[in-house]
Amino acid sequence: LRAITGALRAAAAAAGEMPDIASPAEPCSERALFGGAMSCTFPLRFVDVSSIREVPDNQEAYFDPNRDESIIVELLEFKHDVADDQSALWFFRDLANEQDSSQDMIASLLLTPLDQLNAISCSIGADVLESVNSLAPGDVPFLDPSTAMKVAVGQMAVSKGRQGIEARNVVRVYLANMRLRSANTDVLVVMYEPLVISELSATAATMGSGATVPAIVAGCMPIVDIFRLMLATFKIHDWSLFCS
Repeated sequence: LRAITGALRAAAAAAGEMPDIASPAEPCSERALFGGAMSCTFPLRFVDVSSIREVPDNQEAYFDPNRDESIIVELLEFKHDVADDQSALWFFRDLANEQDSSQDMIASLLLTPLDQLNAISCSIGADVLESVNSLAPGDVPFLDPSTAMKVAVGQMAVSKGRQGIEARNVVRVYLANMRLRSANTDVLVVMYEPLVISELSATAATMGSGATVPAIVAGCMPIVDIFRLMLATFKIHDWSLFCS
């Protein structure tokens, strides 16, 4: 994860998107997830989506209405047919499919050897897979160090709500998969960071269209740092959650 952070920051700085300074301080708190069975820490500016609309029982969802950044923690039945070293890629591809993202991208990822995905960024159409890496035990210190954990980072073109493809925004997606084999559960931590807002998107009404203002310029903690913080503070308090 540190390698991912460094690579993304270096690329952003080289493109002039982000000054090379420390992340700003931002109020954060530990959030109870799934009735307190889990918890992790992230900024207070993220509000609980369930206070606005219904959220599936296997998800916890939060968003920042001012920046349209969002967080989802999801519990899925363990995918026994997915190899540990390909799990993050598999879930990233599945998410792209759910978002009705580029089918060319999905087909290409299926045919690309994993070692090549780890070594290079794959750009297909409107979508980019930037990296696939393993998480070290120190990245998620409150889980058993033998837990298989992978992370994928990339860009997708996605529409807001029920809007059509003509209103797609470009977002960077951070996806971490922690494989709780003994609990027959795959845990996903997914974060969405808008990069370019379509003038036809509903988001344009609050954020404007075009390239978004980098978090650090807006005085907010960058998503990549929030992602690291969430994983570093991710805890399971009640394993009976997985027996329900």
